[in-house]
Amino acid sequence: MKNWLLHILVNAIAIFIVGFAFKTVEIDGFLAAILAAFILSILNAIVRPILVLLTLPITIVTLGLFLLVVNAVTLAITDGLLGSLFEIDGFGMTILAALVISLINLVLNRLIKE
Repeated sequence: MKNWLLHILVNAIAIFIVGFAFKTVEIDGFLAAILAAFILSILNAIVRPILVLLTLPITIVTLGLFLLVVNAVTLAITDGLLGSLFEIDGFGMTILAALVISLINLVLNRLIKE
């Protein structure tokens, strides 16, 4: 439970940084980022494995790069569920935001483990 809450906090920080860095990603404060991280973690636990299984052939052909699209889809679903609290303009920006969030998560998780 403690690790899950820490993961949500790290994800919220990454989402907040992305919202601050890009004009086309709008976040209505840090509380909205925490809510987005919470919903994203639930989607990653339930929806993402189904999407990965369904898109396995194209993921193998693209040597795993299609997983960026799967991450972007879960982020777009989060955007749709939160309405005006968290908005990303365009699917291309959603892919870029998913990539940057993943990279920030990687760095922050490495810092926390050390």
